[in-house]
Amino acid sequence: MKTVARRALLTVKHRLSPAVDFHRGIRSPLVAIATVAVCLNAITSGAVAQSAPDLTQTSLEDLMKIQVTSVSSKQQSLSKTASAVYVITQDDIRHSGATNIPDLLRMVPGVDVARINANAWAITIRGFNNRYSSKVLVLIDGRSVYTPLDSGVFWDQQSMPLEDIGRIEVIRGPGGTVWGANAMNGVINIISKSSKDTKGGLVSALAGSQDVAQGMAQYGGDAGTAGTYRIYGRYTMNGNSPAQPGSPAVDNGHESDLGFRSDLNLSTQDKLTLEGELFGASESQTITTLFSNRLPDSYTFNDGVRVSAENLEARWNHIFSDGSETTLQVYYDRFRRFDQGLNIETTGDADFRYHFHLGARNDLVFGLGYRLTDQSFTNGYAVAVGSGHRLDNLFSSFVQDEIRLTNTTALTMGIKLEHNAYTGLEYEPGVQFAWSPGTRHTFWAAASRAIQQPAWVYAQVQADAAAVPLGGGVVGIYQLNGNPRGAAPTVFDYELGYRSEISKRFTLDTNVFVASYRGLQTLEPQTPYFLPEQQVPLLVLPNVFENLGRAKDYGVEFSAHWDVTKWWRISPGYSFLQMDVTLDPASHDTSEFTATPGDSPKHQTQLRSGVKLPHKIEWDTSVYYVGRLAVGPVPSYTRLDTRLGWRIGEAIDISVVGQNLLAPRHLEFFDAREVTPTLAARDVFMRVTWRF
Repeated sequence: MKTVARRALLTVKHRLSPAVDFHRGIRSPLVAIATVAVCLNAITSGAVAQSAPDLTQTSLEDLMKIQVTSVSSKQQSLSKTASAVYVITQDDIRHSGATNIPDLLRMVPGVDVARINANAWAITIRGFNNRYSSKVLVLIDGRSVYTPLDSGVFWDQQSMPLEDIGRIEVIRGPGGTVWGANAMNGVINIISKSSKDTKGGLVSALAGSQDVAQGMAQYGGDAGTAGTYRIYGRYTMNGNSPAQPGSPAVDNGHESDLGFRSDLNLSTQDKLTLEGELFGASESQTITTLFSNRLPDSYTFNDGVRVSAENLEARWNHIFSDGSETTLQVYYDRFRRFDQGLNIETTGDADFRYHFHLGARNDLVFGLGYRLTDQSFTNGYAVAVGSGHRLDNLFSSFVQDEIRLTNTTALTMGIKLEHNAYTGLEYEPGVQFAWSPGTRHTFWAAASRAIQQPAWVYAQVQADAAAVPLGGGVVGIYQLNGNPRGAAPTVFDYELGYRSEISKRFTLDTNVFVASYRGLQTLEPQTPYFLPEQQVPLLVLPNVFENLGRAKDYGVEFSAHWDVTKWWRISPGYSFLQMDVTLDPASHDTSEFTATPGDSPKHQTQLRSGVKLPHKIEWDTSVYYVGRLAVGPVPSYTRLDTRLGWRIGEAIDISVVGQNLLAPRHLEFFDAREVTPTLAARDVFMRVTWRF
């Protein structure tokens, strides 16, 4: 029986793909661009040209002074934060040549980015990688984009123009004290530019050797005398990637989105931000699955994925005369996804935060939050979830106090309380200590507790995951069952770090960490039983989710920036991760849990180089080394990307980008639950951008 379970689990491990349906939100892939084109034609009179990017690199001193908000829900200098934070700036984005958010995240030490196919990714921080990693919280302008169905992220739905991203703040390590559940191993906060920074028109087009094409049109301007706005439309298409030998697969697709943002100054003390997006996509994938009404045969075929989504967000900020401030954020998020069935999910969220000083030494942030999630799920090929409908409430509050002990030391303490529908009241405390003996050096330490909130899938799923011959004409049906009494996995994390501007030409950021996990999810076998009245004897092998796993992680992360000359900068990075997993004595999990370390590399290295050449020409090169994965297995690989950019006058930018140049193709991830992985291929493309 253990052999049967192991074989089945290696086939279906980790993610229970939702069975979902499609409602067409943007009916034509060109609607977004056509709509913006009409707007441009109507309002081009009086246009103010968009600010063209500055070809001068941001100084290292300015990089260390960047204000980040993800650590403490307030602005603080990157150099003084007591956390492992990495900031991807707009300058980094432009020089990277990347066309999507996952590829941008490759530059962050400790972040594991693995491409499954052209539309699916496995992204995590500090281990536990799978297609829908549930231990990393992803935010866009403070709006959570994880799905409560399984606490994962549909990365193909997180589409926004890279030109409109102001920065991406990546916290490696728990962020639950501020952000709550699922910020267990880290937080990725994508922050868009204010519309006042994107005035004027922008049109860009991209075409590449792998049948990749992208077009975008955008316009921004003044909204009367009170503020500014921008509106954009974008269309992207990709052809099929090369498949592994013997496993033909397809992953072509196209997507379109239409979005806006407006920033309004209601008074000298009040600011209002409104933003929203409509998104539609049609994708292909090759899957291998059972059908619950055709057991025990499995089928491999090309399956379509269709998505429509919309979101709307409002954020009001008020500053009082004493310098304290309040922020109220409300958003509505809805998507429908046809991916082996039908999933409809609607989320309404409201968060209030109050930042104030208490005396000369205490800097406090207090917050309250409420979230309502309405989910519908139609039975898929081999998956059913509960009654098919669930309505959940999430209540939360947090407080965090930064205490200035001396002029050079600060102690920050905080706690987050949440009440969820699965495990009731949960708490996530944290403490941070920072010592800055000089203006250029900061030593810090942190300790925290964080949780992963149980999800609907793990509470109420029933999935026929695999069919395994048992001999004697009997076929075993490996079945996965949810556990409504499941607990919240917990991590206790301890970190030490050092951040320094060693000179005006060299900065260093390094940290070490140890994390202890309890209550990790395992799959525990139950008593087998035969299905009645079957032509072939079918023995059901039921397994239920329990929390009988433990793990210990430790590692180191390092990044630096070195201005070799005034025209050449290099940025190296490295991360090491060691994962040790164990089972409680009561567990009989045979392969699901023990295979977990095999989905994350021990070693990752990055080296980026940026050179400014005469005549406004830029040459940027990035090299990424990723260690082997035991599951698959997936060999180690080295990826080389390069970009040659040329600015013509003040309005036109041309860049030629090569990606994956060292090998024609390579595999990055294998353990994708039903979906057949494709290969990342060598690609060359050209992008032209016109600002007016």
